[in-house]
Amino acid sequence: MTHGEAVQALAGAEIDAHLERRHEETADDGGRRAAELAEGERIGRLLAVTRGPYDPDDDAVVQEELAAEAAAAVARDAEQRDAARASDRADQLQAWHDRGVLEETDPREGDEAARAELTRWASLYVQQDVDAWFAVALGAHRGHYVDPAAREAATALLPAPVLAQAALLSALTRLVPGAGAAELGFAARLTAAAPEAVADLAAFLTRVLPAESRG
Repeated sequence: MTHGEAVQALAGAEIDAHLERRHEETADDGGRRAAELAEGERIGRLLAVTRGPYDPDDDAVVQEELAAEAAAAVARDAEQRDAARASDRADQLQAWHDRGVLEETDPREGDEAARAELTRWASLYVQQDVDAWFAVALGAHRGHYVDPAAREAATALLPAPVLAQAALLSALTRLVPGAGAAELGFAARLTAAAPEAVADLAAFLTRVLPAESRG
């Protein structure tokens, strides 16, 4: 598009905008017309400077828009892949639970998203068992929770009752080293009944523990 062609197109757009105001077209059409007119004005100003044919490859605004669209497409693809992985992992956790081997495994990075997916369709019974699995692993620093950064991230990714149960289990195993999961099964029942009280109890026990055993 040359400068003259741009001016001619702009004039046509101005006429269309005038007719639009006369006939009071819909709001959506009005927004489209206004956008077309503004874009025509911008291209006209650009060609008034370059005096050459219009080339989108040389239009910084167009290139920025294309780059933004490409980045958004990449982000959408990544989000879809993450959702697919979370769904597959949720199916796996469900299968392990049904086979009675969930406790033999450890959480890995990204399992918090799988848990969130699982809560959308799993029964309450399964959810409670999976939450207890997370709490045990988090409290004992198992799986990817051996990394302090992963434990810190879990505070924003797991619900408060799971975090409370994990904190209680952690405090209890420091008070009674060697205590097994079977002995501490009451922690899950207490959490189900009164999660806020469990959080308070965990904080109290942590406070009275010797300093060297609080880590």
